Amino acid sequence: MPGLKSTPKSVLLTAALLILIGLGLALPGLYLITLGDTPYYAATGAITLLSGILLAFSRREALWLYALMLLGTLAWAISRVGLDGWRMIPPLAFPAGIGLWVFGPWVGGKLSNPLHRARLNTAVIGGMSACVLLFAFMFGCGWFITATRYNEPNLFPTQKLASGVLGADAEAKNDWRFYGGTTAGDRFGTPTQINAENAHNLKPAWVFHSGDLPRAGENSRGREFSFEATPIKVADKLYFCTPHRDVVALDATTGKQIWRYTPNGEYGKNIYQACRGVSYFEAPADQPCPHRIISTDSGSPPTLFALDAETGKLCEGFGDHGMVDLRQDMGEMPPGFHFITSPPMVMHNRIMLSGWVYDNQTVDEPSGVIRGFDATTGKLAWGWDIGHNPANRPLNPNEIFTRGTPNGWGVYTADPSLNLVYVPLGIATPDYFGGRRRDFDEKYDSSLVALDITTGEERWHFQTTHHDVWDFDIPVGPSLVDLPDAQGRLTPVLVQTTKQGELFVLDRRTGKPFYRVEEHKVPGGDTPGEHYSPTQPISSEMPNLRSHDMDIDQLWGITPFDQMACRISFKTARYQGLFTPPSFQGTIGFPAFDGVADWYGGSIDPIHGVMYINTTFIPFMMTLYHHDDAIKKGLFKPWQGWGQPYPEPAFDNNPQHGLPYAAVIKPWLGPFGAPCLAPPWEKTQAIDLVHHRLIWERPLGTTKNIGPSNGLRLPVALPTGIFSMGGILNLPNGLIFMGATADQGFRVLDGHNGRILYETELDAGGNATPVTYIGKDNRQYVVLAVGGHGGLKTRNSDEIVAFALPK
Repeated sequence: MPGLKSTPKSVLLTAALLILIGLGLALPGLYLITLGDTPYYAATGAITLLSGILLAFSRREALWLYALMLLGTLAWAISRVGLDGWRMIPPLAFPAGIGLWVFGPWVGGKLSNPLHRARLNTAVIGGMSACVLLFAFMFGCGWFITATRYNEPNLFPTQKLASGVLGADAEAKNDWRFYGGTTAGDRFGTPTQINAENAHNLKPAWVFHSGDLPRAGENSRGREFSFEATPIKVADKLYFCTPHRDVVALDATTGKQIWRYTPNGEYGKNIYQACRGVSYFEAPADQPCPHRIISTDSGSPPTLFALDAETGKLCEGFGDHGMVDLRQDMGEMPPGFHFITSPPMVMHNRIMLSGWVYDNQTVDEPSGVIRGFDATTGKLAWGWDIGHNPANRPLNPNEIFTRGTPNGWGVYTADPSLNLVYVPLGIATPDYFGGRRRDFDEKYDSSLVALDITTGEERWHFQTTHHDVWDFDIPVGPSLVDLPDAQGRLTPVLVQTTKQGELFVLDRRTGKPFYRVEEHKVPGGDTPGEHYSPTQPISSEMPNLRSHDMDIDQLWGITPFDQMACRISFKTARYQGLFTPPSFQGTIGFPAFDGVADWYGGSIDPIHGVMYINTTFIPFMMTLYHHDDAIKKGLFKPWQGWGQPYPEPAFDNNPQHGLPYAAVIKPWLGPFGAPCLAPPWEKTQAIDLVHHRLIWERPLGTTKNIGPSNGLRLPVALPTGIFSMGGILNLPNGLIFMGATADQGFRVLDGHNGRILYETELDAGGNATPVTYIGKDNRQYVVLAVGGHGGLKTRNSDEIVAFALPK
């Protein structure tokens, strides 16, 4: 056997690399065997290690051993994942890439060559060709599997249920006066100038730059700067808010700025910089400032304000010279602990709102009270506070609203004919331990509640998660639609989306299930002092939006090393499917607090009874720590209460001060930052609400532009389906528009079958919901905020982009 001294340096360095790779696979692979998982990694590591040793002595058998390892890896991968090319990447891509070097003329070509010169021979050509073929096979299968994941099991319904927009009067049909189009929240536009035949001709018609971009530190340490606004359109103007709460009015046809109002709030303590939209109110004609834009400032102090829709000036007769201080009757409210991210619901001379609270920091956080203000004067009309009986009673002198109650941070929807507003409620924070919650918290956590907007009186409520310890708060109000009952009579219902992927269809008059809801048994836990609901409600007659439960062969990574690490994590953590509670050993939450659907909700075609929605699949690791142990580990600093400044922790670390346990909630990623779950990471789905079945679903989006907020991004567009955040607009002719995916794409799909009709790349993330209308020039415009999303790490910008057909 030749000695090491005679081995060329390039071969010797490659041998050392193979030995390290072999050890890196074999040693953790042996541990994985003890956990009851596959011996593949240990065996592959051992073969790679032996190949490296032989290579160090210039033995050609090293090449045969490496080829045997590649062949075995291919066979193992196919046996576990079939022809799913995306799931072949972790075990195959890295060793095949290394194989190009090992078999190349600079290593393999120098073996059995007395002069050790790089040369081509049969082994070199054959080995390198085999590696190239492995890549071609892997990625070819990836594209193939993407095509097979397009699923169209049912035809689009032909029966028409209604003739137009629910709750829209004739003169407002070309307006977009509410976040969701109308109070129904269906995100349904009426113009049909853009259709399946001409959608491919769409072009940007104008772009407006707001100038509002992230400030220092606002997209780091878990803080998020996101342009999530959906503009509203009233007459010939668009109105929207920027992440730093400027309110801007544009000419809806040209995109030219008409006016701008800047609150100049102090936002340094806010972990989120986001504003999803503004609201519109028509005051009595004899009042000054009859046309009003209603918005909020998330600075310190948080305020509610009214602007003249024509001039952008504060309406002096509203509140205190146009403003209402939202700290009134709230008690201690430090900066950053309470503000509004969603547009208030404005209807029947009421402005109705709650607010976002800084989740999971401490007990005794600001109240989640739902408040109704007189839209003309700004005076508080009522507060719905579940800690009081009745909940809408007036406060006594020197009394404040009950602290730490569930809040309603998402967009509300309403039925004007019933005078009801539908409020999606959160959880009595902190979220991940409920052993000390009050009875009224338990009753209303993660519930949908219907309130009379005039009086604040509750009509009904429906709980979507019992004793929620997962942060499955309801992120958006329901969409309203009229559906036929068993006798064919149209019934006023609502469709409530949830983070866990359930679609609850309720009679919106009573809150009773329109489609059957059943209680299913769920896993329990063993955290001392905690209790668990033995069952959870499941909408058993409706398709759910979830991906199926994970199994070991769905685990992913860029290389075999991070896939192996994910498998070890899976084997050592707790996972029993949906509703597995947080634990000290670590629980895989799938879905988790980001859910499969979030603040953007669904889009409904009320004519055909079809819902469209984006869904995202991101598992998280949820780990509990004893509070004192967490402080010793440096997860956060001790805090003695509101009398001292609050030491803000890292975003993933949830101190839950005042409770025995803290929680760390992190995306479940491998050591190289790749998801532990294999693609697809997104699906766009169409649901037939009448026959409660899936019409079609497809992965949408590619890996292009994916990467950290301020770092390198992937230039390669692999069609895996990619994470999304943002909503869908749909039209009566079946077209749907969306810009939600993390690849920064804007797409038009045929809603009848899910086929892509048009797609283009945006300058930044289009992580908002589009609107549509006919401009003064008789062209149909589709308008989208293009500014990125801090959580999704899409590029930030300051654009409002309008698409239209060429003149």
